[in-house]
Amino acid sequence: MDLRKLSTINALSDAVTICEFQGVKIVRVIHDTAEAGISLHGGHLIWFKPSGEQDVIWLSEKAEFDTTKAIRGGIPVCWPWFGKAATPSHGFARNSQWTLKEHRENSNGVIISLMLEDSESTREMWPHKFKNELIFEIGTELKVHLTSTNIDDHSWSYGGALHTYFTVADINTIEITGMGKEYNDSTQSGKIAEGGDTLIFTQEVDRVYTSPQDIIEINDKNNQRQIAVENQGHNAAVIWNPWQELSINMSDMADNSFETMVCVESTIHGQGIELAPGQSHTLSTLISVKK
Repeated sequence: MDLRKLSTINALSDAVTICEFQGVKIVRVIHDTAEAGISLHGGHLIWFKPSGEQDVIWLSEKAEFDTTKAIRGGIPVCWPWFGKAATPSHGFARNSQWTLKEHRENSNGVIISLMLEDSESTREMWPHKFKNELIFEIGTELKVHLTSTNIDDHSWSYGGALHTYFTVADINTIEITGMGKEYNDSTQSGKIAEGGDTLIFTQEVDRVYTSPQDIIEINDKNNQRQIAVENQGHNAAVIWNPWQELSINMSDMADNSFETMVCVESTIHGQGIELAPGQSHTLSTLISVKK
């Protein structure tokens, strides 16, 4: 099923429509500058394509649209923790139903704003009151901002990531720079390690880079393009590719699909961000493509 060609169930404007797939509502953007789709389940961007360019965001051909689990690919929102710090893994935001708050558009593109607030079910998993606003600025570039606000009467800390999956022509030929040298290697139980200035892929990579530059670049050689990933509000960058063995063991990934994807994530890792009542913090990523 080509999600971009789903029937419209509600037209919000010339550029923004609502469609639905297997019970999951999708905000679809078709604008002169770009096309995008955002699932309200998870607040999850599932495709982004600047006009005249190739797809930038990878979505598994076997992705499961099921409101009880996260979608494989796109930009999952990991919040209020990253990894297996608690249950469910990567937090509950990527499995929650977000609300469309606002949409705006002009000649430069479209802005979509989603909201997620605490509820009885979220407080059973994480006993704090919060308000999250997730803003997508869709144009020739893609900007994603996640602003978390403490609306409780006590301080709390949180972590998370904008877990972006990028489409590449061939994982064997890409190069990544700007991630820094020091990292925790999750394939070696979090062992602290040091690498070079350029990352190439010959096996599974699951790394938390602890001193990344603000801009990380993916040299997607066979697609003749550079993808720049500019992160803010983070303290780490995660880079991940599952390689074949893990791909085979994932029901929502094809056996060889690791060959055409790589994750580069704006991440709040470790102790996270502490917010006093009324305070906010924004985690963001800006994605741009050049030939």
